[in-house]
Amino acid sequence: MAIYMLEEFGPSLYITDGPAVSFYGFPYPTRMAVARLSDGCAWVWSPVALNADLAGAVEKIGPVRHIVSPNKIHHLFLKEWIERWPEALLYAPPGLARRKPELHFDAELGDDSDAAWKQDIDQVIFRGSFAMEEVVFFHRLSRTAIICDLIQRHQQEKMTGWKGRLMRLDGLVGEHGSTPREWRASFIRRGPARAARQKVLGWKPRQLLIAHGKCAKTGATAIIEEALSWI
Repeated sequence: MAIYMLEEFGPSLYITDGPAVSFYGFPYPTRMAVARLSDGCAWVWSPVALNADLAGAVEKIGPVRHIVSPNKIHHLFLKEWIERWPEALLYAPPGLARRKPELHFDAELGDDSDAAWKQDIDQVIFRGSFAMEEVVFFHRLSRTAIICDLIQRHQQEKMTGWKGRLMRLDGLVGEHGSTPREWRASFIRRGPARAARQKVLGWKPRQLLIAHGKCAKTGATAIIEEALSWI
């Protein structure tokens, strides 16, 4: 079994890349984040496939108390994580609890941070899509915007063949990246999404942590502004 170890992305913020998963025939990379909260507990975002090495690394950060899914398609590994840490609370984004009734969610995420991480992490929901809404987070200590599928920045050399051409047409390849075209089209009400974009830009993030593609250690505000200019 592959070993997916955590690396520091910023103060009290860690990431690891998991195995690629198939999404409509496209091999998609996976990435998760773990934040150590002010109370010493671990906050887990979009968990990847779990193994003993990764479990041990996460527990060194702190006791796992909060497991968060940012949108309704990032649920593949939630079951194994909550089985490993049954005392943790599981948080659903809009729509996921209805889609996956077999998972027991303790709460649904909103535009305001849960009291458990309010001191450490801000959040906002990109609303207005009939297909899927996503919760975006901001880790204050490291000034990191944490975005799942809304911004994808795949590397040129990895996007080959006809699938790579489609990704380029969607604007998902390169330094700025963007949102998949079909998802963009589903935002029939742009006002709520524009308000969310302004809130994210108002955080003035320095770093950008994304699930699919290249993260950024600097210049995050400008990258986000350009990548979400379609809104």
